[in-house]
Amino acid sequence: MSDFPEFEVIPAVDVQDGEVVQLVGGERGTGKRYGDPVAAAERWIEAGAGTLHLVDLDGAFEGERVNAAAIESVVESVPDAVGLQLGGGIRTAEGARDLLELGLDRVILGTAAVETPEIVAEIDETHPGSVVVSLDAKDGEVVVSGWTEGTGLDPAEAAARYEELGAGAILFTNVDVEGQLEGIDREAVASVVEAVDIPVIASGGVASVEDVVDLKEAGAAAVVVGTALYEGEFTLREAQNAADEI
Repeated sequence: MSDFPEFEVIPAVDVQDGEVVQLVGGERGTGKRYGDPVAAAERWIEAGAGTLHLVDLDGAFEGERVNAAAIESVVESVPDAVGLQLGGGIRTAEGARDLLELGLDRVILGTAAVETPEIVAEIDETHPGSVVVSLDAKDGEVVVSGWTEGTGLDPAEAAARYEELGAGAILFTNVDVEGQLEGIDREAVASVVEAVDIPVIASGGVASVEDVVDLKEAGAAAVVVGTALYEGEFTLREAQNAADEI
């Protein structure tokens, strides 16, 4: 499931305190709540989603999986044909493998990949192509620990490094524009795309169908959309159709 044969619009199901939440700029406490994660997942599948992007937000901040029960309920409720990727609080190769055995198609590693890069190769050995390395950028540098700590890493250089270690894809999130419905930073995405041959999933700032089309034109293999879909700025079908036309 690491390949994206066609550009895909992926709805986000971010979970905090057992509920779907969308944060603004990655800031804890800024979230707007959107109810039950299973209901959200079912809604997006009915709307035509081929893949769902799950995030344990508490896990991202705490460094351990806090919403495991809520996430597992989503995994159990989703048909096998729908792809699932999960991030937030996955810190060990063993933990990642357990999730992949549970039924996830891809695990997303952020802090763990930065702190222990060899974890990517370790997971890839047993589950090839299943690791997505999450590079979250703030002011042009990769940040970790729930977007609170800078690393000094350049996102494009870091992406190339993780490709060598066996990452199946890169999730590039521009935290500066996350959850604000103010548009994307196309150049930042394009620079990461140019640095690697593996798929780049873009995330952060999508406010319109035009943003989705821009990201496809920038070379992204997929885009994760949260707030704009939950707020009804456009439908999943509208975004996917617009992307398919180019």
